[in-house]
Amino acid sequence: MIQREKIADVLKSTTYNREIKVMGWVKTFRNNQFIALNDGSCMSNLQIVVDFANTSDDILKKITTGAAIAATGLLVESLGKGQTVEIKANNIEILGESDAEKFPLQPKKHSLEFLREIAHLRFRTNTFNAVFKVRNALAFAVHQFFNERGFVYLHTPIITASDAEGAGEMFKVTTLPFENTPKNEDGSIDYKEDFFGRSANLTVSGQLEGELGAMALGEIYTFGPTFRAENSNTTRHLAEFWMIEPEVAFADLEDNMNLAEALLKYTINYAIEHCKDELSFLAGRLADEEKNKPQQERSEFSLMEKLQFCLTNDFERITYTEAIEILKRSKPNQKKQFKYLIDEWGADLQSEHERYLVEKHFKKPVILTDYPADIKSFYMRMNEPDEQGRKTVRAMDILFPGIGEMVGGSQREERLDYLQKRMEEMHIPQDELYWYLDTRKFGTAPHSGFGLGFERLVLFVTGMTNIRDVIPFPRFPKNAEF
Repeated sequence: MIQREKIADVLKSTTYNREIKVMGWVKTFRNNQFIALNDGSCMSNLQIVVDFANTSDDILKKITTGAAIAATGLLVESLGKGQTVEIKANNIEILGESDAEKFPLQPKKHSLEFLREIAHLRFRTNTFNAVFKVRNALAFAVHQFFNERGFVYLHTPIITASDAEGAGEMFKVTTLPFENTPKNEDGSIDYKEDFFGRSANLTVSGQLEGELGAMALGEIYTFGPTFRAENSNTTRHLAEFWMIEPEVAFADLEDNMNLAEALLKYTINYAIEHCKDELSFLAGRLADEEKNKPQQERSEFSLMEKLQFCLTNDFERITYTEAIEILKRSKPNQKKQFKYLIDEWGADLQSEHERYLVEKHFKKPVILTDYPADIKSFYMRMNEPDEQGRKTVRAMDILFPGIGEMVGGSQREERLDYLQKRMEEMHIPQDELYWYLDTRKFGTAPHSGFGLGFERLVLFVTGMTNIRDVIPFPRFPKNAEF
């Protein structure tokens, strides 16, 4: 019995005139003779030449776009353009029929909006074949990066009782009945009757638990799903997304920035080296998309130029205070072209400000540090007040072209008294986070970490423009298909 071979391997083969068997899905069927077959193993199709004179009409009728078939025949050098080999089939077997009248993916260009409506089938397109191969490579590169550096991969909980960000935008996890929820005397929900005996949520971050691991294992990272119940219908937000979160003991803000920059360059370089066909296809797709934009909205760089731009440049490192001065003096701010004008120190920077710094002013990735304490989380290490008495924290954000914020992190506050004071100011219940405070009571040490939104990294490397197109099954307001 002939074993099936993957099309990726067949296309590289130079051993001709041997009988082989391939299986895949029909992309096109021309002139009742030429099948373009793809099995998902590579971007390219394999041409199958059908002996239509000796193939039954019943089989020929069932060779339609989307149908799954097995083809057995002789592998020969191809005389046609665009391929080096082809199979002269002596047997075609229909594995799964596809009604040509109903199959929504006909051999033509489909809009990304249309493909989002049939997300269960969009994997079969060249675009999403490429996107998810790149996503796979980037995920592997993340694990390889940390493994090479001796980090421990820590699985932090998906169901948690803590709110790491202090934002309160969480999904509740409960087994209590909605129609007859048990209540306390004051009318509040009686969580003692719930599965965990207390209120629980889907995690917004593995950071706090990650810090516990780092304070014993030295260097850890998490890489898993996180959840935000934000009612955000933007091209950059999801309700369920994946986060990469390293935490490192005995590391300050400088160490943190170095690690984040190294991780980004490593993963981007890995994709360039291992996804040449996919990135070539996506670069062509992006170039075609750019042609349809007004001249002033077109990117200065091609996809590959943009990726190399991040590899060859050292990231610019400036403080929030320096960034505010640059933005205040900028033409878009002075001409009131920013949607959110920068008037004074303390403003929370928006995507338009971040992209101006990266794309217009510095023309390279930027790391912003030392943000105002009032706009950052309770666990970030406090700096001494500056000359104006302004309080800042040892935070850092990495900004990328076309994306804005790619990484958010900080040196963590290791001093118990400072941390408790910040928690009081921000109304973070200390009794619920007793376990977090214990790390500051028993062998506290300087430590740092950051979070990298994995989908934003995939978005940047693939050149896609909507974050819903770089995760297999996107979750967003009013949508939880599959």
